[in-house]
Amino acid sequence: MNYFEITGGNSLNGEVRLHGAKNSALPILTAAVLVKGQCVIHNCPDLSDVRKTLEILKSLGCSVEQNGSTVIIDAADVNKCYIDESSMRKMRSSILFLGSLLGRLGKADLYLPGGCEIGTRPIDMHLNALMELGACFNENGSYLSCTVKNPQCKRIILPFASVGATENIILYSVLQEGTTIIVNAAREPEIQDLADFINSCGGSVIVSNGEVQINGVKALHSGEHTIIPDRILASTYMSACAATAGDIIIDDVKPTHLAPVFPYFNEMGCRLYLDNRRLRIVAPKRLKRVRKVTTLPFPGFPTDSQSPLVAALTTARGTSCIKETIFENRFRYVSELNRFGADIEINDNLALINGVRQLQCADVFATDLRGGAALIVGALAAQGTSKIYNINFIDRGYEALEKSFSGLNADIKRINDEEREKDESIKECEKICS
Repeated sequence: MNYFEITGGNSLNGEVRLHGAKNSALPILTAAVLVKGQCVIHNCPDLSDVRKTLEILKSLGCSVEQNGSTVIIDAADVNKCYIDESSMRKMRSSILFLGSLLGRLGKADLYLPGGCEIGTRPIDMHLNALMELGACFNENGSYLSCTVKNPQCKRIILPFASVGATENIILYSVLQEGTTIIVNAAREPEIQDLADFINSCGGSVIVSNGEVQINGVKALHSGEHTIIPDRILASTYMSACAATAGDIIIDDVKPTHLAPVFPYFNEMGCRLYLDNRRLRIVAPKRLKRVRKVTTLPFPGFPTDSQSPLVAALTTARGTSCIKETIFENRFRYVSELNRFGADIEINDNLALINGVRQLQCADVFATDLRGGAALIVGALAAQGTSKIYNINFIDRGYEALEKSFSGLNADIKRINDEEREKDESIKECEKICS
């Protein structure tokens, strides 16, 4: 088992570049199923979720090549519509293969998805929308057998601006004859990125102010696309910098993507400087509280940025309030964060963060992806050496995070238990022999 060993107390400084967005890479890789040709995808992050997605693509008949951050997928020979339960349970985004397989083959046999346990995240909205568009589903426990018998194109009104449901409808509708319109569609930047990829392959997806129009085409051709930078990674670096009184530069940012988080870092006393696609953040010696942050769909404050922000606020002067409106179990990580000496109270979907002067080292366990990032932020700010376990969660969305933070003056190491036990055994033997 790998874990992170972090000795806190260092102020972060230096320069770091963002990798491609996890939340763009996964739907775009899934969309490659729709293309009877070769897709060249640049700036694809090396994440465990990405590797699992590529394995699913191979199992469906795609050829996959990787060259650094570039992935080449050829889906010309896709002829399988079945994804086994083990593959589906490894990540939440596997449900997007439902839309792409139905769009390409008219059939999909798969299981309910897995992922981090941060809430129920039901897929009813996905299924109901696809049924309106002509899909049929037979459920047997967690197994779904899906077919398209009477494809239709119509106006779909989502009861909630769900990112996953929006993506599944797009994937399903790209190759259907006619025009499908999604009303109250998700507005996240990753939706536009998916549309840009599909359009580079000859599709017609128009994203405009909460509405998506998909004009069906007969086929998609080979294409090339560069994934947008990861805005959630950027906000994680910002939180870590704020928590450590740091001064860092983040390269390759898109300011419009980060606009929802900027006001809160300003309120905390951080100074932000934007120059083209470079963001410099300079944190004060001690942060100020924020009165209230409410997580909302884009362009609101992103739920994925909430956990690292909470960690930064644990040593702010005063009491901060965070309201979580997207996922009901987003605060599962708080009990672990409190092990550092933080004073956080949870009341339903509200977190009250009573700032303390200093965090202390602790051994903690990540409960989910973004909660794991919060523990890293806490450990970087704490005095002493901490260990963070269950970092497989963190690897789902952050590429070699220990290397990036090390380049920012953090004392962080990835430790392999087996290697450490072997080293300690060798040292013990040397002591006995001497």
